[in-house]
Order: sequence, then C-alpha cells, then structure tokens
Amino acid sequence: MGKLLYSGTMSLDGFIAGPGGDMGWLTAHLGPNPAVDELIGDIGALLVGNRTFRGDDPHKGTAKEGKPFGGGWSGPQFVLTHHAPDTPVPGVTFVGDLGSGVAAAKAAAGDKYVNVLGADIARQCVDAGLLDEIFVCVAPVLLGDGVRLFDHPGGSEVRLERLGLTQAPGATNIWLRVIR
Repeated sequence: MGKLLYSGTMSLDGFIAGPGGDMGWLTAHLGPNPAVDELIGDIGALLVGNRTFRGDDPHKGTAKEGKPFGGGWSGPQFVLTHHAPDTPVPGVTFVGDLGSGVAAAKAAAGDKYVNVLGADIARQCVDAGLLDEIFVCVAPVLLGDGVRLFDHPGGSEVRLERLGLTQAPGATNIWLRVIR
C-alpha cells in the first residue's frame, strides 16, 4: 500500500493559510514547480480535512476553483468530517473517523501516495503515528498570522529526515520522512 504524505505550501514564518483560513496569499506563489508536477503524478488518493474541503481556494473565481491542485489532479477524495453533506459530491467519499478514512484512501491509492490536505488532519495523522512523509514548498513571504503548517502546543517532538531539497522559481521545496 501507498504512503501517507502531507503536502502544502507555507510562508517562511510557518503558515499555510492566513487569518480565518484565507488562501488568497497563495495565488501570487502558484507557478511552475517541477517537483510539484512530478508529485502530482504519484498521488493515488486524497485524504482531506473538512475545513480544507469546505474552505477558501487560491483559485477562487477561476475555472480551476474547487479542483485539486487547480485541476492538475483527479481521483478519489476522502473527506474526514462528522457532518457529511445531504447531497453527494461526485468523486468524494465522506468518512467519520481517521482510521476508516486512512484505510479507504490507502486502498484507493494502491501503491501511490495518499496525499493529506489540511493542517488538523495532518496533525491527527502524526499523533496516530500514520504519517510517512512531508513535502512542503516554502514561499518567500511572511504572513504574520493564520493557520500553521503544524500547530500542536504541548505536543511531543517528531523527528524528521530530509529526503530532498530543491528550488523552484517561487519556492524552496523540502521533502522529509517521519522517523518512527
């Protein structure tokens, strides 16, 4: 089965979204990134937090709005929530707990990555010892406030091993493995 990978873009001061979950800041930092393009082809399924699924979109107001990776990826999505919508969403399965969500996403992904989207669900995966790798693009901006990449006051240390470090025109990419 595939690995669980948390990916995202963060500001240099560690935020993946601005205050209130605002993703508008990211629009200026979307652009060519060969490492991201390669990663997208290795993703078999998404495991998405509810706030991320229902939240702001850096592609708001464009044809790419609401599409994973701005339309660069398609496949099965599993959204962790206690409040599934009444109307089904094509291609999206709503799951009520982390364990069943991870199991379903891994089964759907096969030998590809399950890409975790959302800070809270990523923290839950770390706490449960389920997260295997982290891929983060560091954008050259300081947001000052917002949603942190990992926010766990009082949490314990999680050791990481750097697997790769690459440059793109608008970001520095860091690939890490979670050491268990």
